[in-house]
Amino acid sequence: MTSDFKILKRLYNDYTKKYVKKILLSVFFTLLLAGSTSSVAYLLDPAIKQLFIEKKKDLILIIPALIVLAFIVKGASLYMAKVIMIGVSVDVTRDIQIDAFKSMLNADTKLIENKHTGKFIGNLANDVGMITNLVSTVILNFFKDSLTLIGLLSVMFYQNWKLSLFAIIMIPVASIAAKSLGKRIGKVTDQQMKRAGILYSYYMEVLKNHKIAKIFQRENFEQKRANKFIEDVKETSRKINIVFVRASPIMEILTGIMIAFLIYFSAILIARNELEVSNFFSFLAAMMLAYQPVRSLATLNIAIQQGLSGARSVLPIIDYVPEVQNKKDSKELIVNDGEINFEKIDFSYTEKESKVLNSVSLNIPGKKMTALVGHSGAGKSTILNLIPRFYDAITGDIKIDNQSIYSSTIYSLRKNISLVSQDTTLFDDTIFNNIAYANKDASLNDVKLAAEHSFASEFIEKLPNKYDTIIGENGVRLSGGEKQRLSISRAILKKSPIILLDEATSSLDAETESKIQKAINFLTKGRTTIVIAHRLSTILNSDVIYVIDKGQVIDHGKHDELLQSSETYKNFYDKQLKKS
Repeated sequence: MTSDFKILKRLYNDYTKKYVKKILLSVFFTLLLAGSTSSVAYLLDPAIKQLFIEKKKDLILIIPALIVLAFIVKGASLYMAKVIMIGVSVDVTRDIQIDAFKSMLNADTKLIENKHTGKFIGNLANDVGMITNLVSTVILNFFKDSLTLIGLLSVMFYQNWKLSLFAIIMIPVASIAAKSLGKRIGKVTDQQMKRAGILYSYYMEVLKNHKIAKIFQRENFEQKRANKFIEDVKETSRKINIVFVRASPIMEILTGIMIAFLIYFSAILIARNELEVSNFFSFLAAMMLAYQPVRSLATLNIAIQQGLSGARSVLPIIDYVPEVQNKKDSKELIVNDGEINFEKIDFSYTEKESKVLNSVSLNIPGKKMTALVGHSGAGKSTILNLIPRFYDAITGDIKIDNQSIYSSTIYSLRKNISLVSQDTTLFDDTIFNNIAYANKDASLNDVKLAAEHSFASEFIEKLPNKYDTIIGENGVRLSGGEKQRLSISRAILKKSPIILLDEATSSLDAETESKIQKAINFLTKGRTTIVIAHRLSTILNSDVIYVIDKGQVIDHGKHDELLQSSETYKNFYDKQLKKS
C-alpha cells in the first residue's frame, strides 16, 4: 500500500501545486486574522489597567475603537481566506473528477463491466469530496489555526512566560489524543466508502428495474434490502461522527484542568507581585481564544485520514492503464474493401476462465453481409466485440484489408465501424442530439435524412417538439421499435464502411419489423456487415454464413450449401423456421 506521505505528495504535485499563489494569498489573510485575534487578547491588558484601574479618560474611546477595528480585520480576513480556499476547493474537485472520469471513459470494457456503475458514482462524488477536503479545507485550517495559535502564544509569553509554559502542556496532550482518534476514523471511513458504494449501486439497480419490482410485487422485499444498506451506511456514519465528537470532551476536560490550575498559579504570582491583574486577564483571554485553534489542529489528523482514505479509492482509478491501447508504431487504418480476417483467435474474458473462442479463423468478404449463427453462448457476440477492440485477443490476429487492427490506431479503427446492438443505447437528450452523436458536425438536414432512411422520421414528425424532443433516460418515452430506428439512424449518419449488427426484431410487430429490416438493408448496402442473425430473412440474404459452436467455427458457406453439409446448421435453421 502506498504510504501516506507519497499520497500527500502526489496530491500536492498533481492538484494543489498549480494553485499555490491563491493558497499563499489565503495564507496572507490568515496572517491578518492571526494578528487581529492576538491583538484582541493583548488590548485587554491596557483596557483593564488604564481604563478600569488607572481610570485614564483620554483612552476611553481609543482602546474600544482599536478592539472594534481588530474584530473588523479579523472578520474580513477570515472571509477572504475562506472565499479564496473555496475557489481552490471547487477547482481541485473539478480537476480530480475530470481526471477520474477521463480514466473511466478510456478504461477497458472489462473494467467497466466488472464494477457496478453506482460504485464509480460513489468514487466521483463521495470519495472525491474527502480528497477535496484534505487538499483545501485542511490546508486553510492548518495555516489559519497554526498562525493564530502562534500569535496568541506570543501574547501569552509576553504577559507571563511561567504561565505560558504551564499552558502549552495542553497542546501535545491534545495531539496525542487526536492521533489515536485519526487512526480509528481512517478505518471507519474505509468501511463507510465501501458501504456507500454498495448503496449507490443498489439505488441504481432498483430505479432501473422499478417496473420489475412492481410487477413481481417485491416492493416490501426491496424496502427491507434498502433498509439494510441504509442502516449499514448510517452505522458507519454514526461511528465517524462519534469519533469526531469524542474530541470535544477531551478538549473540554483539558481546558477545565488548565483554567483551574492557571487561576491557582496566577493567584500565587499576583500575591508575590510577579503578575498584575491586567496581565492575568489578557493572558486568560489569549488562552481561551487559543482553545479553538488547538482543538481544530488536534482534530486535523482526523480529516487528513478521511482524505487519505478517499485518495486510496480514487487515485487507482486515475492511474488505471488500459490493456487495450495503441502501440508505439501504430498506423492509421485505411479501409477500402473492408475485408476482415480472423487468424487463429483465442480469447477468454479472464485468465481463470476457460476460452470463449478457440482458434477461430474467419474470412469476412468486403462490402458483403456475413452472418454468425449458433446457440446462445457460442461466442458470436465476443467475435463482434473483438473487431472494434472492446477486448483484445489472447493470441492470433485480426486484419482489415490486410492491416492488423493491433498495429492500427484505435481511433482510426473505430472511426470505420458502426455498431447497432440489440441493447439499444440512447441518451437522456433530444432526438437530434441522439442521432447526431455519430457526427458532431451534422446539420439538421443530415439528421433528418438519416431519420428518413431509417423510417424514424415517421414518428419524430408527429411529436410536438419533433427533433427537439427529450426522450428520457435510455429513450424511456419511446417504444422498442422507435428506439431501434433511432439507433439505426445514428449508424446511417456515421457512414462507416463496416457495420456490426446484433439484430433484435423478433419481439416487434410485423409492420415495425418490416420497416426496421428496410432500414437495415439501406444501412448495410455496399458495406461490410457482420450480423448475429436472429431472423430467417437475414440468414437467407447473407453472402457467407459461419456456424459457431462452443467458441469454434464448425461450418461455413452459403445457406443452401450448409443445409446439405451441416447438421448443426440444419437443426438451427429448422428451429428458426418453426419460430417464424
